[in-house]
Amino acid sequence: MKTKKDAVTPPATEATLAGLADTLLAPLEPLPPPAPLVPVRIDSSGEQYMYFTERDIDRILDNLDGLRSLVFPPAPHDEENDRRVQHFPSVCLIGLGRCGSNIALDVASLVYNARQFYLSEFKSEEKTVAEQDFRPTRWIRSNLLRAPSKDSKPVFLIEPLVMLGDLDKDIEGRIRFSRKGETSGFLSDYSKMKIMDLSEVHAGGAGNAPILGQYLAKIILNKDTQRFTNEDWKFIHSYLIDSCGIKANQSRLYFYIFSAGGGTGSGMASEFGLAQQFAYMSKTFDTKSFDETPENRDHSFVFEPIFTSGICILPNISDQRSEMSEALHINAGRLLCKYLAEEWDFSYNFDNEENSEESVMRRIRPWNAMMLISNDIMRYAEESDDGNIQNIDVNAMERHANQYISQQIFNILTAQAVTTDYDQNYFRRAGIDIGETIRLDANDLFMSLAGPVAVAYAESVVPEQSTAALDKFRVLDKEPSRLNIDDLFFRSIDLPHFNKVTQAIEGISLLPIESKRYREALDEYKKSDYNAAKLSDLHFFKNCSSVVSIVSLPKDYKLSYMDLNRLKTHLNSLFPNTTLKRYALVIGASANLSLTTLIAKSPCLSDDFLTLIVAFIKRCFARDPHRFDESLDNAILDFIMSEEFDEVRVDAMLNEYEGPAKILDTNWYAIKPMYEKKYRELIHDQDKFVSINDIRLSRESVKKAIKYLREIYRHRIGKTRVISLNKYQEDPQE
Repeated sequence: MKTKKDAVTPPATEATLAGLADTLLAPLEPLPPPAPLVPVRIDSSGEQYMYFTERDIDRILDNLDGLRSLVFPPAPHDEENDRRVQHFPSVCLIGLGRCGSNIALDVASLVYNARQFYLSEFKSEEKTVAEQDFRPTRWIRSNLLRAPSKDSKPVFLIEPLVMLGDLDKDIEGRIRFSRKGETSGFLSDYSKMKIMDLSEVHAGGAGNAPILGQYLAKIILNKDTQRFTNEDWKFIHSYLIDSCGIKANQSRLYFYIFSAGGGTGSGMASEFGLAQQFAYMSKTFDTKSFDETPENRDHSFVFEPIFTSGICILPNISDQRSEMSEALHINAGRLLCKYLAEEWDFSYNFDNEENSEESVMRRIRPWNAMMLISNDIMRYAEESDDGNIQNIDVNAMERHANQYISQQIFNILTAQAVTTDYDQNYFRRAGIDIGETIRLDANDLFMSLAGPVAVAYAESVVPEQSTAALDKFRVLDKEPSRLNIDDLFFRSIDLPHFNKVTQAIEGISLLPIESKRYREALDEYKKSDYNAAKLSDLHFFKNCSSVVSIVSLPKDYKLSYMDLNRLKTHLNSLFPNTTLKRYALVIGASANLSLTTLIAKSPCLSDDFLTLIVAFIKRCFARDPHRFDESLDNAILDFIMSEEFDEVRVDAMLNEYEGPAKILDTNWYAIKPMYEKKYRELIHDQDKFVSINDIRLSRESVKKAIKYLREIYRHRIGKTRVISLNKYQEDPQE
């Protein structure tokens, strides 16, 4: 994470003494700063970002127009000047690696099919039968694609821009082969999907090593886009990185989808996110003013926040059939450790607080928030669907994870449609101040969500309400059936399960504690009539700093303000220490009522999260006595819980830098020079050379990650106390 000039190649054999290893791997004096197109910021440790950013605004606009002409192909009769009328979608999905690109592809396919179904006025009923076996499609059709009998207008779904990136040369072939049997014409018709062809940088994967995926991403992002063979890359680069925040690019929500256990996705995703944030923050400090003339109206920077989120799929922690690959745990742990260190620097590291440009620019983090979805818990969805957990194949688990993620993204997409808000009195009657409510746009998400985030989700078919039941004068009529809000909330935080009525996968995306203990805690919670006294004592709930609760309602369905108040009561009792609770109502975007709760920051204290981080630290940082016993496991817990952080003990237990060779064994010493030669050949400027040693995580990174965990562990809420000067005067002794 610390970028330091280091031309020293590790020896061919690993040193037996940790001190000797540190000496051999210690960086040399940093080289003089280069003079690239973007100003380079260097801190006292030599850290610098060398991402290429296009500075010529006219070239950026030309590149955006180039992408616009690809995603909005003009009709033959269109005038040349009409091309720029088309706005980019507000949402962009970036799928990286095999897993990430597959999920982004699934979401794009679902949106495309949904819109086609709507636009054809429900004439595709026979196609519905043919697609019954594809669960995500079944969920979309049952939830969002209303039956023709329902008298309601369709929602105009936003079609996101979809960018797919993988280091495998055959990404396009893989995608086309996987969709070979599809008859919808999605691949040929969905022009908003672009494949990032990066094969000239690397024509193979990252070998299951995130540090290699990160290094290759650095090559891609540090190289001048004009020197790429693939012309589309400069268009995509200008859209994703160069133009964030300017009027010509209307996209405000970016979702990076990737698997944490692999090499490509987990290595590339955070690097792409950092490059985007770096370019965005650079423009924030660019105070040049442009004259307001028609010629330069697209030049100006709009101070509207962009909201970026990583959607991170964590690997299985354990499997009843076989031991899981340790490399997956190490890879995921590296990503989480790196992210927490960056998040600490950005959010909490104010030891040398400065408001200067240099200070802010060296404290960037890749995303505003990182949503965590565990592959492991998807086993329970299969189990609840009459499956035998002993016989679940990996493909089935991946399908469940893909559907769960697709549901969340799809709900966010539909929430971007303009809906009519309930009046303020409705919120007040429910006991919710209007200041606690948000629209689900980039501005509100930017202010409400930060750090690691877990998702709790459930949905229900709303009871049909007849005209008679809604007639306020028919008081003798039977009360219309009520929504069971208690059950809905419980299902959202339950172990993942399959809802056969709605075709949805419900439950929590990351288990707070081990599954058996969590199931027992939930049973007790339900038996006690939803008394959350014990359940809320779990760090996952107790240390949560902010919650965003999203209720999506069908058109013409009125949620009782008493139900909304009941939902607020559940949230208050389960999350007793939240500083910020926000509520969003999305109306008319789905046929079912759904509840999504986004739980911020405290997920990093969950068992799975801590297990993955410690797995990485033990394997790649720990000195020999601590690599295989439980001493480091317990030490990390002590570091988090102790009043004073014993950094000296950290120094004694860990080497100064991570050892990538611990994953790739002896092959590492052949791989490292090969990749560095690739960097020198592709980026000819010697001053811009970055060694793989430069991007190793350091012991300081581990300390920062622990400091972040300590901060969340100590989260408390202050209860507002009435202060009375008059009372104080009356009782001065009290």
